[in-house]
Parts: sequence; structure tokens; C-alpha cells
Amino acid sequence: MIVESPAKAKTIKGYLGPGYVVEASVGHIRDLPNGAAEVPAKYKGEPWARLGVDVDHDFEPLYVVNSDKKDQVKKLKQLLAESDELFLATDEDREGEAIAWHLQEVLRPKVPVRRMVFNEITKDAIRAAVSNTRELNQRLVDAQETRRILDRLYGYEVSPVLWKKVMPRLSAGRVQSVATRLVVERERERIAFRSAEYWDLTGTFATGGVHGAGDAADPASFTARLSAVDGRRVAQGRDFGPDGLLKGGSGDRAGVLHLDETAARALAAALEGADFTVRSVESKPYRRSPYAPFRTTTLQQEASRKLGFGAKVTMQVAQKLYENGFITYMRTDSTTLSDTAVAAARAQVTQLYGADYLPDRPRTYASKVKNAQEAHEAIRPSGDRFRTPAETGLTGDQFRLYELIWKRTVASQMKDATGQSVTVKVGGRGTDGRDAEFSASGKIITFHGFLKAYVEGADDPGADLDDRERRLPRVDEGDRLAATGMSVDGHATKPPARYTEATLVKELEEREIGRPSTYASIISTILDRGYVFKKGTALVPSFLSFAVVGLLEKHFGRLVDYGFTAKMEDDLDRIAAGEAEAVPWLRRFYFGTDEPGAEGTAAAAAGNGDGDHLGGLKDLVSDLGAIDARGVSSFPVGEGIVLRVGRYGPYVEEPPAAEGESGRRADVPADLPPDELTVEYARELLAKPSGEFELGTDPETGRPIVARDGRYGPYVTEVLPEGTPKTGKNAVKPRTASLLKSMSLDTVTLDDALKLLSLPRVVGTDPESGQEITAQNGRYGPYLKKGTDSRSLQSEEQIFTITLDEALAIYAQPKQRGRAAAKPPLKELGTDPASERPVVVKDGRFGPYVTDGETNATLRRDDDVETITPERAYELLAEKRAKGPAKKTAKKTAAKKTAAKKTAAKKTAAKKTAAKKTTTKKAATRKTAAKKAAPADAE
Repeated sequence: MIVESPAKAKTIKGYLGPGYVVEASVGHIRDLPNGAAEVPAKYKGEPWARLGVDVDHDFEPLYVVNSDKKDQVKKLKQLLAESDELFLATDEDREGEAIAWHLQEVLRPKVPVRRMVFNEITKDAIRAAVSNTRELNQRLVDAQETRRILDRLYGYEVSPVLWKKVMPRLSAGRVQSVATRLVVERERERIAFRSAEYWDLTGTFATGGVHGAGDAADPASFTARLSAVDGRRVAQGRDFGPDGLLKGGSGDRAGVLHLDETAARALAAALEGADFTVRSVESKPYRRSPYAPFRTTTLQQEASRKLGFGAKVTMQVAQKLYENGFITYMRTDSTTLSDTAVAAARAQVTQLYGADYLPDRPRTYASKVKNAQEAHEAIRPSGDRFRTPAETGLTGDQFRLYELIWKRTVASQMKDATGQSVTVKVGGRGTDGRDAEFSASGKIITFHGFLKAYVEGADDPGADLDDRERRLPRVDEGDRLAATGMSVDGHATKPPARYTEATLVKELEEREIGRPSTYASIISTILDRGYVFKKGTALVPSFLSFAVVGLLEKHFGRLVDYGFTAKMEDDLDRIAAGEAEAVPWLRRFYFGTDEPGAEGTAAAAAGNGDGDHLGGLKDLVSDLGAIDARGVSSFPVGEGIVLRVGRYGPYVEEPPAAEGESGRRADVPADLPPDELTVEYARELLAKPSGEFELGTDPETGRPIVARDGRYGPYVTEVLPEGTPKTGKNAVKPRTASLLKSMSLDTVTLDDALKLLSLPRVVGTDPESGQEITAQNGRYGPYLKKGTDSRSLQSEEQIFTITLDEALAIYAQPKQRGRAAAKPPLKELGTDPASERPVVVKDGRFGPYVTDGETNATLRRDDDVETITPERAYELLAEKRAKGPAKKTAKKTAAKKTAAKKTAAKKTAAKKTAAKKTTTKKAATRKTAAKKAAPADAE
């Protein structure tokens, strides 16, 4: 039996007994060649070899066994030779079906082959799957292969355009480019946004006990916000456009009253002492139904909101839970629960909350996902009886995610929450004769129903959750109220919020772009490629992504068109359903057509955006002359300043002040959010010293001394005369020294530079050993050196001031072994909900990091010690735990391999064989089923 991951193999093996051998393929065993080195020699001369797809012969793919899977394939063949039956038990989705097909093609079994599928890894489910096998679904295989070929053509044809016109090593992808465009467009909205100011009033009203004591929980007063003046609604944030102006025009044309501070304060003064009455009380029933059980995207969104997990971390943790038999398959579009699962959930509702919380009939949930993939269940606890989180024995992130899934599943089979919602309107007339109306809303939950078990999070941190009550006092229409307070409130509209991983997943799904099961890898790809970086939980586009998206929009418009990308997904689903054929569809996409028929939408992919020509992708990428490389990487900032994306990062440039002069340039921090690059900030950057400037001449050598801002920070160096050999045995290297922490490029002087270039400084000679003692500045700070004995100094200034006696006194102290005394934490952040340990920020050898005493996670470039929140710290620690222990360096690995070879040479033949088997087994165990072949969108 072949499954994808060693962990899954181990779990299943325990359920089947000695009659079965269960082994892992460790993901895909073969794929299209990844680079020219993997193309077999006999195909290297073919014009299509670079693509790995024979576009001239029905898009026949060229598959090669992955170099890191050859040993595993050999092992599978050996095991198959000793077996009398083969079960292909890969996941029940397109990817899993394709893996099973590739296994059959490569292994070429001579024994009966059975396709075995299951949705959960429990003893009963596995044994049932063994007894109910099926044939390979070739339609699913074809659909996955078409998707793979499409993504290869897209990535391998469009990416080289980015290399030539923007910078090397960039990538384009069918879904990753569209996801990047979404993030860039949101940032463009933020850049174009202009904030608007508006004011209103908040009144506090006392009832005076007009209806007696009432319910003990009812308040004696309440607050209400000004809603209308003289019958005209008061403007709120939703009434303003992104340009900062009222929608529908200004003044009376806008239909709303825009209060400024002066008008609001005048109105508040006029309302002091005014009589107020209740003008209306509107009460209506409140009802809230349970949320559907989790599918892939809703799990990712909720884990982001509640646990601080990124999509990638969520899927990694869910994969472990699935492989170890705790939850059902986690890549699913379905919200359906099996009859067994419904019965298990209803039993736990009765057991934990009582019969009053159980609806008369089981709840069913219809999938809202268009073309939902294969018939899986929703994500739920596995088995016909759900284990409570306490019964699982899980800890850390796995416990937290299991608990989330368990609560959501149980809550989905509980009764609605019910109650009453109330809106009260209060009015009064001020001394200026103006009529003011205030409004307050309340909600009382009389029966919590499913909210007892689970409350969904919100993307907006300021939004009220479903279980939040707001009680209003008991009042009736006509009741007189006393205004005990009237506050004037100023507000400013905010730009649209940047996407988080959760909201980007939601947006992609709502636009029907890509497959939900690939969203985690897509987000991971755009982060890894440098198109997007994180600021807290927000996804911020880099300036590089602006250049890439701008080029694609202008010259490959249809390829990043949201509607077209969604239509391609529909076409791929039609191929999977047998309603369309793959080869004709690929031919139209790649070669194009001048007469598109009913299925000609793919040809429009290569349109140039103006509708003049419906060519193919091949035609479009063959003529790059129309693409202005400098133009696509240039963006006006204002007042003549331009931002350019260069090969070594973004920079701003302004034109020369006069003819014959050169304009100024300055690097832009790579982690600067684009909406923060204003004209003022650009001028600050341009005013700072940058590049290279001369400090003076060394009086001893006569060589110029310059200061530069280098890749690893500012430094000073001497300029060697022209003709000085820089390579070979007679090469001369210039003296160079990094600036001290107390120095900067705009303040460093020639004297400072000469002092730095004089290092290391000879302090003196140890009278006992006769060894010279020097003071130096190193990678980890200032230190003394005597032979091979180094001692740290307390400050950089000591490098130039320490005396021989002081140095000898330091050497007279016993050398501290191991780690230095622990530094006090920089900041305390609370208790990590996963490890239940206190989390602090510390200053480490490579910069600040967060730790709970067990796990350490370095702060990212967009994190700041002063502003980092506990939630962000928990997220960093969760990501670090999910990654597992750090891999050993290549140097150490190489040394161990060498040692292993020497040892192996002394072993007997039998020991060699045993060692080889052990090594193979360990290598396979290190990889997981989640590590399937790189997604096509990553190309």
C-alpha cells in the first residue's frame, strides 16, 4: 500500500496488521523537468525542451523522476516485487489521483492494482476503504495534468519577460500574479486615498426610573449617537469617497449634513439643558444560526483570526492532525457532514450542553463554493465518536487547532441563538431652534444556543462578535429623558485596510480564482518571492511588485484579469467533468485563434488589452520590443521625484537642478510600505548622504579616504591608485573598516576614518607570555586579542583608550566559558496560549527575538521591539514551532558524510546493506505528505 507521507504510513500500518506493507511515496515521485539539467539527453535539442511540454504534438508532457525520489522509487519497486497486490492509497483529490497515476506509470506493476480512498485515518475507515476500492479516475488525472501544463506554459513563458524587463530570478504564475495584483491594487487605493474629517455628538441619557426598577440587568442610562439634525441625516464615514469628498456632491446635493468641529460644538452648546423624549422604540426578534462546519478556506481564515496562524502554518498543523487520525481530510470545499459525524456531534451536544440545545432535526449545510471539488466531508474530528480536546492528549498548536475544529463541528448541530434587538430614537430641540435626533441600538440574547460552544471571529478587530450583548433600559415612546452628558466627537475616514492572509483567502475565493486547496502555497510563494511582505498581520506589496504587476497589466492584461482567471478555472472544471477536451483548450490558449468560438475565451488570454487581436500566449511573448523596461519600473512620487525599481532595490531620483549637473539619487528602504513614500519623505532620503563621498587624504599614504554605504552597512575605505593590481599574487587590497555604532555617514570625519583604518590597535605586550595584545572591532563587537585568546570589551570607545594595565587586568580574570550571563528581557508580552509559558523579547546575537523559554523566533524586518504585540509574538512562535528544528548546515552534513564513509569502509557487506536501509528510511521520514511537488503557480 502506497500513501504520500511516512507519518500516514506509520498510522495506517498499525491498523492493518502483518499482511500489509505500507510505504510512502513522499509526495510526487515525478514531474515536469525543473530546469535544463533534468531534461534527458535525447530531448535536449528539441525546441520545446525548455518547457518540458511538446507543444507541437498535443502538448505531450515530459515527465522525469525527481532526483531526490530515485532512491525511494527503487525501494518501492523492490517492495512491489515481493507483493501480490498493490493499493494506491493517495489522497482523494485531483492531486492525489495524479500521484497515484504517476506511481502506476513508473512502477509498472504486474500484480492487481486497486485505488483505495478514505476521508479519515481511523481503524474502521481504513478497513472499510480496503474492502471498497475503485479504478483510477482518469478524468481527474487529465484535469490535474491540464492544470499542470497550463501553469508551466504560463510560468515558463511569462517569467523570462520579467527577467529581461524588470530583474532576474522573478516569476509569474496563473494565480500568484493575480493574488499579487489584488494586494497591489489595495495599496494603490491607499495611496490615492484622502482622509476626510467629520464630527458628531454622543449623548448620555438617564431614564429617571420612569418604569420602576425593571430588570436588574437593565441600565439606568444609555448613550446614543446623533443621527439627524432638522430631519437631515448626519454624515458618517460611509458617506465619503476615497477622494475625501462627500459622495453625490457637496452641500445640499449630498443629501446628508456634514458637521465640522465648529458646527458640532455649537450644536452641543445649544442642546445643553434641552428636553429630550423617546420618539420611537422598535423591537424585533433576533435569531442567529450556527456557522457551517469548516472547509479549507474558512479554517484558514478563522485560524488566522483566533490563533494568529498564517495559512501555511494552519495547513501544516492540520496535515499532522489528519495523518495521526485526529481530523478528516483538510483540503476540501465541502461543508457536508456524514450521517456518522452528525450523530457524533448531536450526541456531544446532549452530553455537554443538554437536550435543550439540540434541534429536533439534524442540520445540513449546502456548499456555496462553485464547482466544489470532489465529494469530501467538511473538516471535522475523525471517528464515529468525537474525542474532546482534553481526551486527545494533544499539546501546543495541534491542540489549539483541533479544539477550534471540534468546537465548530459540535456548534454546527446546535440550536439557533435567539433574543431581541431594539432601536431607540431620542429627540430634542436646542436653544438655536434646531431639532436633533439621537439613535441607540441594543441586543439581548435570551437563549445562546450554539453561541455557548462557539463564536466566530471577525476580520475587523473593532467589530462586535455575535455573542456581544448591549442592553438598553426599558423605555416607551413619549418617555421624557434627562441628558446628563453631551460629548463632541471628531472622526477621520480611514483608507481601505490592507489584506491579511485571512482576508486575501476570502477575496480569492469570492472571486472564484484558483483552488482553495492551493491558497496557502500561493500566499507562501508571493511572500517568498519578495512581492509581498508582512507588517504585523497585514500583507504589504513591495515596490518590486508594483513594477511586475504594472508590466503584466499593460502587456498581458487578460492574464491578470480577475474575470478571465476565474473563467479559466471554470474551463478546467469542465475538463474534469468531461464537458470539454484538454488539448483543443490548450491549443487555443497557447497558439490562439482569430475566430474564437463558444470556447474561445482562452485565446483572449493573449489579447493586448485593446481587443484588436486574439492571439496566443506564444505570439504575445515573442515580441518584447513594445515593453519599455525603464517605464514599467518607474513611478512618479511628485514634484519631479521618481521612484525606480532597480536590480539592487528601489530608489528615488530627482532631475538635475541645472543643465550639465547630475540629479540626486537615494535608496529607499526595502520594507517601506508604498503608501508611506510621500514627497516629503523622498526629499528626506535625497538629503541624506548616500553613495560615496570623499573625507580627505591620508597624510601618510597620500591616498583618498572615502565613506560608503555598503550592503552590510556604512564603512570607510582608501582608494588605491589606478593600475594597482586587484587580483593575482601581487594584488593589493585597500584598507577597509566598518563604522562604529556611534558613527553615521553624515557625521563621520577624516580623523574618525583614519582611527578606524588604523585598527587593530596594539595595546602592548604581555610581560609573562611575550604575546602582543591588540584591540579590535569584530562582527560581535569590540574585543581584545592575545594569540588565540579573545576577551570582549564593554564599549567601542575602549578600542582606542584601553591601556596595557587595564588589558592585563581583564586577562587576569578567569575566562567565561559557555554563554555569557543572561541579559534582562527587553519587553514582557504575557503568556503564550499554546505553551502556557511567559513570552518576552530578548536581545540576541543576531538581533531581537521572542521566546517562551522553549522556542525562539527572530523578529522580522517589519517588527519593532517597542510596538510588537503579544499576538504577533505568539504568531512568530507558532510559525517557528511548525517549521520544526533547524536543518543542519551543509558543512556539518558534509563532515558527517565523510566520517560515515570512513566508518563504512571498515564494515562488512552485511553491515553496509543495513546502514543503507536505515539511511533510506530516515531520509523518507524527514519529508511529509504536505511537501508535494512544488505547485505550478510557484513557477
